[in-house]
Amino acid sequence: MFGCKHVATPIDLNHKLRCSSQRATVEAIKYQRLVGKLIYLSHTRLYLTFAVSVVNQFIHSPYEEHLETVYRILRYLKKTPDKCLLFKKDNHMRIEAFTNADWVGSVSDRRSTSRYCIFVGDNLVTWRSKMEAVVARSSVEAEFKEVTQGICELLWLKMLLKELRIPTETPIRLYIR
Repeated sequence: MFGCKHVATPIDLNHKLRCSSQRATVEAIKYQRLVGKLIYLSHTRLYLTFAVSVVNQFIHSPYEEHLETVYRILRYLKKTPDKCLLFKKDNHMRIEAFTNADWVGSVSDRRSTSRYCIFVGDNLVTWRSKMEAVVARSSVEAEFKEVTQGICELLWLKMLLKELRIPTETPIRLYIR
């Protein structure tokens, strides 16, 4: 894909991938290898995590539409070869968390995807993006579940820093979108 054109985003956020498609299936082993490499790469390139988690949902029965989305991620990587995870020393130990949930985000099974990310200083230290096991009855329920997960992770991080005898500034900030 050296000669391909690059794209501005790794995935089209308005397009919803489906389990079944009008198009033909693709070779599963090739698709699995590509997605596996993208999963490995997303550990140091956090901005790819959401896009890779979307294509990973179709790892067992991929269609052309799914493979085209993987190729789009690769075209995006061509544009951003120098972006990666960077930790830097800060003068403050402020802890901030950002949470978000999309109610009924999956077109195929109507489940919500919840996500959060937590910063210590200006460094991202933990994150999660997960499709819920059950369908939420309302957007409030989906948001409540995600806020609960974010708070649990914040409490765990606070206890960990306390055990390591690392002083933190208070209060911990939680932003809900």
